[in-house]
Parts: sequence; structure tokens; C-alpha cells
Amino acid sequence: MAHALIVDDDADVVDWLAEVAKMEGFTVARAHSLREARIELGRQRPDVLLTDLRLPDGEGIELVKELEKPDATEVIVVTGHATVDSAVAALRAGASDYLVKPADVERVQAVLRHAKKTSALQHEIGALREELRKLGRFGRILGSSPRMQQLYDQLSRVAPTSATVLLIGESGTGKELAAQTLHELSRRRDAPFLPLNCGAVAPQLIESELFGHERGSFTGADRQHKGFFERANGGTIFLDEITEMPAELQVKLLRVLETGTFMRVGGTQLISTDVRVIAATNRDPEKAVAEGKLREDLYHRLNVFPIRLPPLRERGSDIEQLAQYFLDELNRQEGTNKTFSREALVRLYQHNWPGNVRELRNYVQRAYIMADDVIECDVAVTESAPKQDDGTTIVIRVGTPLEEVERRVTMATLAYCGHVKRKAAEILGVSLKTLYNRLEAYNGKEASAVGKESGGARAHSNGGTEAR
Repeated sequence: MAHALIVDDDADVVDWLAEVAKMEGFTVARAHSLREARIELGRQRPDVLLTDLRLPDGEGIELVKELEKPDATEVIVVTGHATVDSAVAALRAGASDYLVKPADVERVQAVLRHAKKTSALQHEIGALREELRKLGRFGRILGSSPRMQQLYDQLSRVAPTSATVLLIGESGTGKELAAQTLHELSRRRDAPFLPLNCGAVAPQLIESELFGHERGSFTGADRQHKGFFERANGGTIFLDEITEMPAELQVKLLRVLETGTFMRVGGTQLISTDVRVIAATNRDPEKAVAEGKLREDLYHRLNVFPIRLPPLRERGSDIEQLAQYFLDELNRQEGTNKTFSREALVRLYQHNWPGNVRELRNYVQRAYIMADDVIECDVAVTESAPKQDDGTTIVIRVGTPLEEVERRVTMATLAYCGHVKRKAAEILGVSLKTLYNRLEAYNGKEASAVGKESGGARAHSNGGTEAR
């Protein structure tokens, strides 16, 4: 039977939490101080530790350091002294969740139910980790380089917990695959996994997508709509490009993370939800905070367990492994048996792959189409190879203002993509919203310039000085 240790100097709180834990099938040990808690830890390792932050003889989070097997115990801080700094300190010290008194009974029940599955799940992930290490993959992610092995270790440690994860990496490094892997190796794997790209949804619609809306709450709301936090209850929400979320909505997201409750747009009833949030960004998050793109308090709440995904150029032989995997996929789909020449594989290592795995996959598909039986080096991508003017290059003079460089590169990329804005944004490594903002700014300047020219021409004509 799963065991819970409850530590709080308030006897009523201990009794209430103990009753909830017993209803969930736990045996319970009680403590009202660090000293008593240490005695109970010596008697039996708990599957879940619920502790107050402030105790008469110290900080409850100190107990994390004294757990014999920290990864096998889920630590939940329950406190009435809630601040951003204390929450961040507790979560970084090893707590997997942070509940504010008076704690919601449904959230406590959810935490306890999850904790019962932790030990079995961690054992399962450990066995899977060793088995897949030999195959060079982990969950949905492929690669066997040292950088990827480090990534797998991080994912395997955090997957079975309830900790919020912040994935940081360049465009095309596989952040959504990492999020899906975390979900599939968690206790939530049988519940929904819902991804939302915050940069691809109109700002006025994101709130409705996340929290839902009531009928008649705005023009066009002809029926009640359940949002991600309601539909993903018990599961995982993946918020990609989190820095593109409007600031006013970041406040509401922070509240959900802290309280586990929200209201639909136009609604008045609080709704409880048990959702794990995984966020991602291709920006430097601290720079995004400094620039006002990301609220500092939300950043700290999301940055409980940050994971950096390595770019392809730092993954060594993974380039060849991934290219072969993508080619094998195409051969299987089309019933062919095409191969890479040795020279073509060598050429792959010479390219910098700014678009990372996404760019490599696109290249393999193009090379597959162009090749007969063997993909030769003459169709391999390389930065050092002579380039012809095929519409993929532009010439910019030294000294061109950076604003003009950005405009020309943006417009050339858009033309290259056949004016498919989403594809252009991916190649440029910016959000769709950022691309729209750029294009709007360019159009505004062009219109202004045309207006000035028209006005100047009229004045010139009226002056009657034009040579005939």
C-alpha cells in the first residue's frame, strides 16, 4: 500500500490531509516539525511527502535532501505563505507541485492518485531507457550522440513527475516531439495531449482556445465551448512559442498554474482542472523577460525544469542516423531501395543545418525525389559548394541598414515559399505573428512612401516647371 507523510505545524491541516490520503488508499504518518518528520522518514520511505514550507524548526523543503531515494518520492509543498520566490525555491529544490492553503480537495486527491503510480512508472521508464539506449532513440526522439543521451536522462527523470517543463531550443530541434515523449512516459499518458502554438492563433482567440467560452460571451459565440484546460483534464497541454502569448493572458495562465482553477470567457463559475503544462520557446527566455515578451513571474513558474534541446550541428553522427531513418521511411512508403553514396553522407556533415532536423528531413525528401537509385553528392546540401542564382540567394551591399537587410531577406523568403506565410515563418525562425507584424510594417512604409511621391509629383506639376 502506498504511504504518505504529512508534515505541518497546524494539527487541523494534518488531520484533514490525512483523511483525504486515507480515502485514496494511503497509509499515513504525521509530523508537526522537521524533527518529527526526520524520525518518520527513518521508519518508512513515503511515496508522497506533503509538507508545509515553514515549520517551527526550519523549512519543510529541507526534507528533500534527506530522502533516501529522492526520485521515488513525490514532494508537494502546501503553504499559506505563497510568494513567487518561495514557489520557485521549493520547485527547484525538488518539489513537484506547490499548493496554496486552503488547498482544493480535488487537487490534493489528484496529486495523491498520481503519486501511487510513480514508483512503478519510474521502474518502467528506467527499463525502457536502457533498452532504447542501444537503439539510439528515446520515446519519439531519435539520436545517440552524447548531447542526446544527456537529453534522454533529463526527460526520463522529469517525465513521471508533475513538474512543469520549459523546453528551449532553435526552430526544428524537436520541441513538440520532446513534449509528446514526456506525456507518453508520464502517468497522464492515457489522457489527452493537446498542443497549442501561441504564435499561430490570433491573440483574441487564444483565451477562448485555452479556457473556453460561454454562449453569447462575444459576437459569434453561438454555443458553449470547452477549452484546452477543460478538455485536457488529467492530461498535458503543450504551449509552443509561449513568448508570443499576449501579456494579459499570461496573467491568467499563471493563475491556473498556481490554483488549478479557471473560468470560461463570459463565465462566472470557477472550474477545477488537473493539467500538466509543458511550454516551449525558440527564444532566450531571460532575454524575452527583459524585452517584456514574457512575464517574469510566469517564467519562474514555467522554468521549474528547463530542458535545452541541442541543435543538429552539435549532434555529430546523429545527422547520418537521422538522414538514413528519413530515407528508410521514404523507401518503405514508396516500395523502393534508394541509398546514400558515401560522398553524399560526408557532404551532410559539411552543412550547418540552421533549420535543424526539420531542414534535414526536407532535404532527404528532395534528394530522394531527384535521385535514381543512389543519392550522390551532387544533390547533397553543402554550405561550401558553389551556388547558382536559383532564386534562393540575394546580394546585399556592405553598409546596408539592418532594417533593410531584414526586409529584403523576409520578402525573398516569402517569395521562395510561394507566399505561404507559415512556411516562410518556419524558415526564418520567427513566429507567424511576428511575420505578419513585419509585413504590416513594410506595407505601411511603402504606402507612406507612395503618398509622399504622389504629393511631390502634384506639387511639381502645379509649379509648371516640368521640361517638355
